[in-house]
Amino acid sequence: MRTSKSTLYWWCQLGGWLFYGLTMIFFALVFENTSISTKMDIFYRRLAVTIICGILFTHALRLLIVNMELRPPIQPQKWSLLSLTVLSIIVLFSLSNSAIVEWLRFYDPDKKAPLEKRFLSNLVLDSPMILVWVSIYYVWHYVELGTKSEIQKVRLESLVKELELKTIKSHINPHFIFNALNSIRALVDENPGRARTAITELSNILRSSMQAEKMETVSFEKELNIVKDYLALEHIRFEDRLNVEYEIDEDTLDQPVPPMMLQTLVENAIKHGISKQKNGGLVRVISDYRDNHHELIIQNTGQLNNTTGGDGFGINSTRNRLKLLFGGKANFEIREIGENMVEAVVKMPVQPIYS
Repeated sequence: MRTSKSTLYWWCQLGGWLFYGLTMIFFALVFENTSISTKMDIFYRRLAVTIICGILFTHALRLLIVNMELRPPIQPQKWSLLSLTVLSIIVLFSLSNSAIVEWLRFYDPDKKAPLEKRFLSNLVLDSPMILVWVSIYYVWHYVELGTKSEIQKVRLESLVKELELKTIKSHINPHFIFNALNSIRALVDENPGRARTAITELSNILRSSMQAEKMETVSFEKELNIVKDYLALEHIRFEDRLNVEYEIDEDTLDQPVPPMMLQTLVENAIKHGISKQKNGGLVRVISDYRDNHHELIIQNTGQLNNTTGGDGFGINSTRNRLKLLFGGKANFEIREIGENMVEAVVKMPVQPIYS
């Protein structure tokens, strides 16, 4: 990486000064009298000296900026040091340029100006070139720093999302397992046969859960199968007190959904809704397309104040995962419909399915 940046710097350095030389030649050919070959020969030689000095002194300026840690962002107290450094390079550049031209006699003897005058002339002409070079150098580094900062920000956000998703998942599975084991424990003494059936159902759910843990999303069909196993397990516990209905648009089965999200909401409906009702109640699972969204609806008998007022684990984990995976494109809300019915609605953007 360091070698690549050094190579790029030298290409820019040489290219920039070459462009300056070609520009000066162009203006000389257009605006000067080119019929005198001696005059142009002197011009080319002096231009070559200027370019060589320019490359050497701007590179020296770069080394000074790096070694004195004057690269961006520059602290306020270092601005004076940078200004002094640039001014020193301009003076040395102009002085060296004038001295070399004098030493090699790259001037017209008939129109020779005093050395002091030529130095002042070079100082005025050289200052803009060095200042332009410094400006380009700093603009380049500020853009580079901004790009690096943006890349780091994106990587950090990605890492945070990944960690948060893993943290949420690590809470979901133990939460579900403890509730499922409590259901099985209630059956062990009353009906061992049904307890064995419940263990088989739990085994199926855990197997599906372990496979889903490897992905950030799963197909709705796989998630629905987990929910059916879970409700079959809970039906052993509640018997006739639990009624289950499904209204599923088959076209939605391939849509991606967060793993264990639907199961968690259904578990929430059982724990805070059905289990609180003396006569039990209904759990209805609906999946359909509405307004260019995949809409999941879980309805259950009960009241909203029995579902922890929207502050329960299932509610929070659903909101967090939808926000992490879909940003502002997904939505979740829970509300009462009728006198004794609660509805949880999840809206996710429709994802294209490729066969």
